[in-house]
Amino acid sequence: MPRPIAWVSTRSATGIANLAPYSFFTAVGSRPPTLLFCPANRRDGTAKDSLVNILETKQFVVNVVSHELAESMNLSAAEIPAEESEFDLTQEATAESSVVNVPRVARSPASLECELLQHIPIGEGPGGANIVIGKIVHLHLDDGVVDQHGFADPQLVDLIGRMGGSSYCRTEDVFEMRRPRV
Repeated sequence: MPRPIAWVSTRSATGIANLAPYSFFTAVGSRPPTLLFCPANRRDGTAKDSLVNILETKQFVVNVVSHELAESMNLSAAEIPAEESEFDLTQEATAESSVVNVPRVARSPASLECELLQHIPIGEGPGGANIVIGKIVHLHLDDGVVDQHGFADPQLVDLIGRMGGSSYCRTEDVFEMRRPRV
């Protein structure tokens, strides 16, 4: 705890836009720039729409979740039929991506366009885990969250994280620690 939230947008092979939050998410490396998230199977043991879409199209976008987007992100966690879009449910505006054919959340302070590098199923049945590793092929960063040095300012981004259950936190209490020289 806390876990950052990957608000993953995908598009089905039939063109339906999907949007779902995942709190098992992290950066993996910088060469190539990669991230991973872990969609668990549904209670009935089937794969969630995000995973199905990624395996079909090999593309997805990770949108970060600011405090302003918390309610909308939570609403997108509802299980709705695959032929319906969470973008419609949440009434979140989409923005075009630059490289992948997947919409991104227009209000997200940062969106990472990704191509599938690897899918690793590590569990089966209800709650079975799947690791999805994506290569970041494009980054969108809102100008309003960039500091004078060109980097994202944590105070301006105001991200939320999942604490477990129904509990969340914000990136309000930030401190610095310089790496020691030994």
